[in-house]
Amino acid sequence: MDPFATLGIPRTYAVDLVALEKTHRELSRALHPDRYVDAGASARRAALTKAVEVNEAWRIVRDPIRRADALLELGGVPTGEEARSAASPEFLMEMLEQREALADAKQARDLEAIRRMGAAVEAQSAGVERALAEGFARGQTAELAGKVAELRFYRRFLDEVSAIEDELAA
Repeated sequence: MDPFATLGIPRTYAVDLVALEKTHRELSRALHPDRYVDAGASARRAALTKAVEVNEAWRIVRDPIRRADALLELGGVPTGEEARSAASPEFLMEMLEQREALADAKQARDLEAIRRMGAAVEAQSAGVERALAEGFARGQTAELAGKVAELRFYRRFLDEVSAIEDELAA
């Protein structure tokens, strides 16, 4: 499935999520089962199938990692386990050091340090998203698997920061 075609938008990483949400709502309304009560069984089934596709496309395109994966796949670039480990050794070492620092801050219950680390990684993540938008716009699809891998690491780190913040705030 091409989630971009399903939603009727161009294949691009840089999407206007506000406009896209409006498009999603309009498509969802048009395909709502209540509109097909008097239609035949095949028309109801077709509308339901299309509604499921629209919802899945929305889930893919609104998520930066899934959107990048979809663009990679549509560009013929593998997105399996091999692509997930495409980050450079230097990046992996940096992430290991950041995770160790996060574990130390958690152990010390230093919520301010944890928040600073989270903010720094959030900024790095935003930089990777900008690089992805620029790279996809220039058609450099094949070279972007490493950036998507970095984004995955950043998301996991930020999820961990959030969990630690919740734990320490309780």
